[in-house]
Amino acid sequence: MDTTNQDQLNSQSPVPYFKVDPIMVLVFGILSCGLYLIYWNIKAAEVLNGVAEKEVISQPIAIFAGCCTPVNLYFYYLAGKEALPKLYERVGEPQKDQSTLLLILGFLFPMVAAMIVQGDINKLYK
Repeated sequence: MDTTNQDQLNSQSPVPYFKVDPIMVLVFGILSCGLYLIYWNIKAAEVLNGVAEKEVISQPIAIFAGCCTPVNLYFYYLAGKEALPKLYERVGEPQKDQSTLLLILGFLFPMVAAMIVQGDINKLYK
């Protein structure tokens, strides 16, 4: 990443760096029987909270989202409704509401929902 983009990112607010290939989120999730998603939830929540400049997803929600389906759905709802619009605004993309898509995928295929969110997070670091 060039220093201009990094300086611009840092000048807006401190956002933790967490760039992972979305396919690796799927692979690590499968290989660890879903335990990686607990770690991923925590790191993604840190980034999303940094982008939103407030605590949108608390750490307990991020931890329990990895092992409790209702909390998992709430995690993806908050990500899609509260945090991702701020991320799109920061990277200069049109606003879109991903909450319904992430809710459905979070219920049926949580690793795919994580891949979508990670792909959006990675846009911060281009």
